[in-house]
Amino acid sequence: MSINALSAPTSFRGIFRTDDAALAVYSEGAGIARMIPRAVAVPVDIDDVQTLVRWAHSTRTPIIPRGSGSGMAGGAIGDGVIVDLSRMRDVSPVNPASRTIAVGPGATWRDVEDVARKSGLRFAPDPSSGAFCSIGGMVSTNASGAHSLKYGATRRWVHALDCVFDDGSRATIRRAAAPPANIPALDRFDAIANALCTAEAISPSVHVGVRKDSSGYGIHAFAESDDLVDVIVGSEGTLAIVVGIELMLTEAPRETSSLLGCFPTLETAVAAAIQAREVGAAACELLDRTFLDVAASETPLPHIPATSEAVLLAEVEADSEDEAHRAARSLANAFQTAGATAVELALTADDEREMWELRHATSPILARLGPTLTSMQFVEDGAVPPAGLPDYVRGVRKILTKHDVKGVIFGHAGDSHIHVNPLIDVNRADWREVVSAMLSEVVALTAKLGGTLDGEHGDGRLRTPLLGQVWSAEILERFRAVKRAFDPIGIFNPGVKIAIAGERAIVDIKYDPALPAHPPSAAAALARVSDERAYSEFRLDMLHGAA
Repeated sequence: MSINALSAPTSFRGIFRTDDAALAVYSEGAGIARMIPRAVAVPVDIDDVQTLVRWAHSTRTPIIPRGSGSGMAGGAIGDGVIVDLSRMRDVSPVNPASRTIAVGPGATWRDVEDVARKSGLRFAPDPSSGAFCSIGGMVSTNASGAHSLKYGATRRWVHALDCVFDDGSRATIRRAAAPPANIPALDRFDAIANALCTAEAISPSVHVGVRKDSSGYGIHAFAESDDLVDVIVGSEGTLAIVVGIELMLTEAPRETSSLLGCFPTLETAVAAAIQAREVGAAACELLDRTFLDVAASETPLPHIPATSEAVLLAEVEADSEDEAHRAARSLANAFQTAGATAVELALTADDEREMWELRHATSPILARLGPTLTSMQFVEDGAVPPAGLPDYVRGVRKILTKHDVKGVIFGHAGDSHIHVNPLIDVNRADWREVVSAMLSEVVALTAKLGGTLDGEHGDGRLRTPLLGQVWSAEILERFRAVKRAFDPIGIFNPGVKIAIAGERAIVDIKYDPALPAHPPSAAAALARVSDERAYSEFRLDMLHGAA
């Protein structure tokens, strides 16, 4: 079926477009990939989603659910119909008795936080993209953030999911409640659930020692909880379309304090990060020497010794100002005992804000490092056991140096979870080969250290073809069994979580100057999304505004 032959399903009331500009503006997300979809569908409500899914099932047309499109791993783009759920953005009042809140999949983390804070509560997972990432996307990837050290990832904070399954049937699954009856997808999963749990008891689908892992399906969490919610969370739109979410909230911290510790080696920084985790720090972020060098390229860092190989930024929470100050001083002593050469405290809100600006300052600096350098985040989500963190960071540095590529390394030290921003010169004749080689080498390093490729951003299309290097064949077959149970004909986001034969991790890179140009209105809209971080704005409205 050609793109132009694809038409909206009967009785679908939303927007359905196949024109080049609409397809182009949905062909990219925050990651590096570009894939032109077959169509874009924007349902007006849940009934419209069900209509679309029934049509997709009957015509065997792939559909890719999408929120704001801020995901890094390419899970929100693909060869199918993009289902834009970003306008399903309702946020209900907080239920104070249960400390829960019901939201639409298109609601952003900021939307939820603004409502929750009025009740003295918060949604604990806090990705750095919180201003624009959708809750549906957070559920899809089991997202987390800096405070996952204390509060964990999204999965543990999801109480219920309203889902549309592969045949268009709809049901809400809740924690500590029996799955709804007469839903074929749930019946098929129930038929294999005992076998999955038995297999998990023998060979768990975990990377031993890894604290954050959103790769594969949450079978191990399900085996421990017997809650189907744990399977859907983190499934990246491959098992069902989530049309409603009930989140659990927690008390907002009354007081916080922060500190910055400078360390001469990665080993001393890791030892200090372990101390931060053990004393209950809410966050502990690592800034590698590569990060510090980039930050210092524009603003001197006199409070950081030039011999520092790494810096830790940590935050503590408490019920009173005095308790927060004591906790920060206690952690500062632990940092010094671990080998810190300098420790700086931030005991007021203004001082904390200024200290944490260092963590967020690098992205705009990266954009100014050179007219041909592009930050391409294709090895940006690895997590390893804590003992392997120094080897991982040094190994990534070595790979960057080997290929003569600048890069910035930072991440969540308390969870041994690292982000990398390689800076690629697209005018370099061999840049595509360099990207492929670096990805291959970092994946091999991660596997050698017993790590995961996906700490919090999802497997997506970027990592799915590589999962055989970090998961056993037996566990991959377990994942395939889950996919077959929920989506036997494969309409939900094919190529994500379960690899398609012959699929490659990197195909078209959106920064490639050799790719065909987008229609001008789409190119302008996508540039605005990137430059202004305008992911939560409705793409088609932006397209019209750019026309």
